[in-house]
Amino acid sequence: MTDTASMTAQDALAALMIAVSAADEDIRTAELVQISNIVNNLPVFADYDADQLPRISRTVFDLLEQEEGLDALFGLIRQALPERLYETAYAMACDVSAADGHITSSEGRMLEEIRYELNIDRLHAAAIERGARARHMTL
Repeated sequence: MTDTASMTAQDALAALMIAVSAADEDIRTAELVQISNIVNNLPVFADYDADQLPRISRTVFDLLEQEEGLDALFGLIRQALPERLYETAYAMACDVSAADGHITSSEGRMLEEIRYELNIDRLHAAAIERGARARHMTL
């Protein structure tokens, strides 16, 4: 994405989910399905053009390859995302990381970074994380 000023709040939510999925350098099908389900079903994405996802993905991947890219990505996300959606963003990130039934250590570190960057209260984060675990349990 060459014009970073054009990132919408919905783009920022998508970028965060993509970044969590890419954190372990192994984007699993379950994670992609989860991102697709979130984009297609949650009210915050009601008027979102899902055709933007490839562009957002390229932006995330390009930034993650740069030395200070993660900091730049969080800067873009904070710039585009209203603070009232920070916990929503964290919940989506948790759902994506839990989608394949296993949160890798690098995904865990990314979630920790998201908590820090978005200033998510630790107690709220624990509740969000527990909800994600509960939704993605298997028999």
